Amino acid sequence: MAAASVQPVEWLGDRIRVLDQTRLPGAERSFVCRTPAQVADAIRSLAVRGAPLLGIVAGYGMAIAATGSKARSVAQLQRDLDKAGDLLIRSRPTAVNVRWAVERVLETTRTAAERRSRPATVESVRRAAVAEAMAIAREDRESCRAIGLFGRELVPQGANVLHHCNTGALATGGAGTAQSVITAAHRAGKKIHVWVDETRPVLQGARLTAWELGKLGVPMTLVADSAAGSLMSRGLVDMIVVGADRIAANGDVANKIGTYSLAVLARHHGVPFYVAAPLSTVDPDTRTGKDIVIEERNAKEVVAPMGMAIAPRGTRAANPAFDVTPARLIAAIITDRGVARAPYRTSLRRLEAQG
Repeated sequence: MAAASVQPVEWLGDRIRVLDQTRLPGAERSFVCRTPAQVADAIRSLAVRGAPLLGIVAGYGMAIAATGSKARSVAQLQRDLDKAGDLLIRSRPTAVNVRWAVERVLETTRTAAERRSRPATVESVRRAAVAEAMAIAREDRESCRAIGLFGRELVPQGANVLHHCNTGALATGGAGTAQSVITAAHRAGKKIHVWVDETRPVLQGARLTAWELGKLGVPMTLVADSAAGSLMSRGLVDMIVVGADRIAANGDVANKIGTYSLAVLARHHGVPFYVAAPLSTVDPDTRTGKDIVIEERNAKEVVAPMGMAIAPRGTRAANPAFDVTPARLIAAIITDRGVARAPYRTSLRRLEAQG
């Protein structure tokens, strides 16, 4: 499977086919979700992950709820959709794109239900839910392309770029967010090289980013997360670019655990630290990073990553899935509508107003 043709999620009319990312790179296996509960399980287990892709999957989960509902009235269908939305949002509370997509589909169906020019039917509301979910997926493809074009201008010729987690086609509906910046620069002939953080404990960098960049022919070297500071001290990192799971109104960013450490190291060594994400990842209702709920995942991912026990039996472990990087450590936020710089509360709002 070429990375350019990766389809992490495929809509099949009333269900979705999901590429199981927990099995990559060893096996490329898919499974089918036929209910919102199965979609929520796929999100919770990290079979699907990455903020933009989570939004797409959540949208499709709502479409599945609509097509699978046995409701005989529009009011009952709306109640079924509300219930599905609550379930999906709880599956990954830190990722704002899940809530964003759920609320977008719900708003569309409510509008369809309240339309006065033509009385709504259960079928017309179902069609509205499916159409909105498909629009979310389509828009993300264009969003990824735009992020890459804006971001590649920030990449110096011959740059050594450090990347954390996975932000490519496996995490989005297109070419990626931070990884779209990398691939756009590569395709522009900038002769870049990428340092790929393993991204412990689930190793999204080692398993997924290395797999994708290898398929794309982008020069890269895998490194342990703890090697980043040493690389910077030796002048071997020219920039860092990462994605985001939630961006607060003031520009604070929640992303995969380990991101904050990289930002602190980057500031100390004078390395520009960039975040790449669509504007849908910005949550204007979250004032600062202190208001972001950090998901605590199963300790087994730390003591027995990929099912292999590496700690003594009974060892206690903490497993926060994300950390928060303060806006003051971020050189710029690359979005699908342009590049935002401090003060982010103003610049992000200005980009949002362009829509």
